[in-house]
Amino acid sequence: MVTANDSENKLAKVRMACRRGMLELDVMLQHFCENIFLSLSPTKQDLFAELLQSEDQDLYNWLLGMQAATPKFQDMILVIRHMHASA
Repeated sequence: MVTANDSENKLAKVRMACRRGMLELDVMLQHFCENIFLSLSPTKQDLFAELLQSEDQDLYNWLLGMQAATPKFQDMILVIRHMHASA
């Protein structure tokens, strides 16, 4: 059973991982993290955390639509891009 405390601990780790040093990535990832992360299922939270282990240049290319994302990340990338576009 996942507790609220578990989710908060995950959120704290993910917040730190969202700080990339590239403004474009920081804005997009932190916005998603602060507004959506806790509403995700534990499986999707883990997938987002795994996505954050990707190289900055890959994330940049995927999030800006310059390159197709790895198939397992495609849906999440689309959600992040959509959120950013509508912000």
